[in-house]
Amino acid sequence: MFVLGLDPGLTRCGYCVLDATDPGSPRAVALGVLRTEPTATVPLRLHELQVEVRALLDEFRPRAMAVERVLFQVNVRTAMSVGQASGVAMVEAVATGCEVVQYSPNEVKSAVAGWGGADKVQVQQMVQTLLGLAAPPHPFDAADAAALALCHVAMAPMRRALDGSTSR
Repeated sequence: MFVLGLDPGLTRCGYCVLDATDPGSPRAVALGVLRTEPTATVPLRLHELQVEVRALLDEFRPRAMAVERVLFQVNVRTAMSVGQASGVAMVEAVATGCEVVQYSPNEVKSAVAGWGGADKVQVQQMVQTLLGLAAPPHPFDAADAAALALCHVAMAPMRRALDGSTSR
């Protein structure tokens, strides 16, 4: 079973595909950043992102996609572009039958680093440790995407149990 973690952004969109066949020891099979040209128009950049996300979904056929929920941004322009990028990715995932789950930054940090106030370096180091990587993943967007995927692997059994208990 593959899980796709996505840290949405219009200029840099981090991604990580985890093989979670053994939830106790997930392994990264793809990790990196999708980039769009900042000088291009927003519609063109969203289309480029859509094509790249679709390619990841087609190649790996993940069962679930974990996406960061945008709760607050000081810069409205950044919030808008993150929201647009996130929307494109979620629509593509749903179109392939992939479950989409959103996690807050604090949920991700708690699941990966054990503390919702962890900084980016701490999250990056924990991702390295949990995935047995030789070095911390760079840039932070890739590490954040891996943390999202790891968060989902950790939280999915609890989510399924809660969903099952409420449907009776």
